[in-house]
Amino acid sequence: MKPTDPRIRHFTDDHIRTLLAEVQERGKKFGLIWPSADTDKTIDGRVLVRFNTAPASTLLNLLSLLLDTERDRDTTCGS
Repeated sequence: MKPTDPRIRHFTDDHIRTLLAEVQERGKKFGLIWPSADTDKTIDGRVLVRFNTAPASTLLNLLSLLLDTERDRDTTCGS
C-alpha cells in the first residue's frame, strides 16, 4: 500500500493504535520491538505513525509482512 492510497484516510487514531498493538504483539516473535511506536499527527487526512513520522501505510505493510511470515512458518512447520 502506498502512502497516497485514499483508503488510508479512513483509518482513525483508534484504528491505528489497534494495528500498532497487533504489530507489537506479532513482531515480538521475530525480535521486532518498537516500544515508542505510537500515532503522531494527522497530515492531509492521514494519520502518521511515530516510526520517525512514517505514514500509516508503513504500519499496514509491516503488519502484512508479519502475517505472511507467520503463515509461511505455519505452513512449513505443518508439512
